[in-house]
Amino acid sequence: MFTNKTADGRNNLCGLEIARLRTARKWSQRQMADQLQLIGLNLDKNAIQRIESGQRFITDIELRSIAALFGCAVDALYGDGG
Repeated sequence: MFTNKTADGRNNLCGLEIARLRTARKWSQRQMADQLQLIGLNLDKNAIQRIESGQRFITDIELRSIAALFGCAVDALYGDGG
């Protein structure tokens, strides 16, 4: 049977890489949310926290915007988890 969670129970594969990219830029979750809002994606810091911790699913639209923010391909957001 297919499950839509990772082996360790996370709801997404990219949260850890998003957290790594964010902290490499020395942004808080709130600062990242502010940057995303400037490019048209309305996520608050709590949504970012839930994405990074694997508690929240992430949409393809959100993935595209986050990849654009970090200047990388969507595939790069999967890090070693994809």
